[in-house]
Amino acid sequence: QVQLQESGPGLVKPSQTLSLTCTVSGDSITTNGYYWAWIRQPPGKGLEWMGNINYSGSTLYSPSLKSRTSISRDTSKNQFTLQLSSVTPEDTAVYYCALSEGYWGQGTQVTVSS
Repeated sequence: QVQLQESGPGLVKPSQTLSLTCTVSGDSITTNGYYWAWIRQPPGKGLEWMGNINYSGSTLYSPSLKSRTSISRDTSKNQFTLQLSSVTPEDTAVYYCALSEGYWGQGTQVTVSS
């Protein structure tokens, strides 16, 4: 069974870069056909897909976040990462990593505040 675990700082200052890592166990992030996503949910709002990286390393980003978002991977560690630059308090949310087959991490709260 695939398991995903998000990790990273819970508090980020405005204008800084938010960095989160998703560690995957139970399968390889290079398994053919898999897409690995970052999704967030701001308080009181719905889920927002931010972008994904696929089994071959290709990325796709939400148009609204594309200018600030970067998703990369480390195949030796079976991890993929999210970087969101120039954060504001509006980026405060629970951040999830997920696999296209329906597996999700438990989520991690990130608060943007000075």
